[in-house]
Amino acid sequence: MMRESKMTYSFSNFDVLPKDLDLELVETVDKIAKVACHLSYLISIGSLSSISLNQETSTNSDGDKQKALDVYADEAYLAEIKNSPVKFYASEEQDKVIDLESDGRLALAIDPLDGSSNIDTNVSIGSIFSIRRIPEKQTLDKNSIFLAAGSEQIAAGYIIFGPQTMFVVTFGNGVKSYILDRNKNLFIDAKIETSIPEDTREYAVNASNARHWEKRMKNYIDDSIAGKSGPRGIDFNMRWVASLVAETHRILSRGGIFIYPADSRKGYEKGRLRMVYECAPIAFLIEQAGGAATDSFNRILDLEVDELHQRTPFAFGSKNEIARLQAYNDLPEAEVSPLFGKRGLFSN
Repeated sequence: MMRESKMTYSFSNFDVLPKDLDLELVETVDKIAKVACHLSYLISIGSLSSISLNQETSTNSDGDKQKALDVYADEAYLAEIKNSPVKFYASEEQDKVIDLESDGRLALAIDPLDGSSNIDTNVSIGSIFSIRRIPEKQTLDKNSIFLAAGSEQIAAGYIIFGPQTMFVVTFGNGVKSYILDRNKNLFIDAKIETSIPEDTREYAVNASNARHWEKRMKNYIDDSIAGKSGPRGIDFNMRWVASLVAETHRILSRGGIFIYPADSRKGYEKGRLRMVYECAPIAFLIEQAGGAATDSFNRILDLEVDELHQRTPFAFGSKNEIARLQAYNDLPEAEVSPLFGKRGLFSN
């Protein structure tokens, strides 16, 4: 029997969505878009808002500093998702999974406001989400649905709040992009064909952390920096925005590779980005656009996690460059040589 909310719900935040989607999935994505419309306006007016967007309020369960906008966005998404097809709600800003006690069969994981530390510099920030289906006639505890491999996702996407507010989403059949028309408060199909080129000459990494990296990662970046005079034989450009949504959007637009490796600092030994809220949904999008995503050794979407807020090393982007990064990490210790030295990777 269909729930009353499904029979009376009016889909109003997109001009069009794929016709073959399950109604519960469409309703959930539409509700996310409704909150995104509101956040877009709030972010666009900055300090004119009654909310001090960049004010630090506390720390989340993982010790990261929270800003007022992080908390506000989380509360807004949670409030809208109640009385929806979503039964389980997991947020980067919440300690535990919230059971919404609905009869829905969907589970939503969300990073309500990625990159909020950049809000006072007017850099693009965004929301990242992942949707999974709770198996029919199967009782699951509220955590296990989120701990399964990312390949179990049925939809994933992000909203980027930048010069344009865009809603980028995959339902497992390519990537769809929508641009917010603020006059209509409606996400309009941008009719963009998203395909990541297999090769690239652009990488994004926080090079200031190089002294903490494992030697193979240092060598990969050193060889890229060396350009034509090094073993790669081509020149590269480096980018670093420090906003995962902004980095993802650039790579979906023109290719490249993003790398956030593990390093030797306390708290960074297993990487810094969270699998459930950030890496799994971004990896799903990237693969649907023809790219690849890895923890430097394994395909991200094949990996299960042990706990909700688990972190992982993360790299994604152009397929051939991801393969090359993994090849560097697969080199035996004897092949990890100084800059310009011979690498097994390049030998015949």
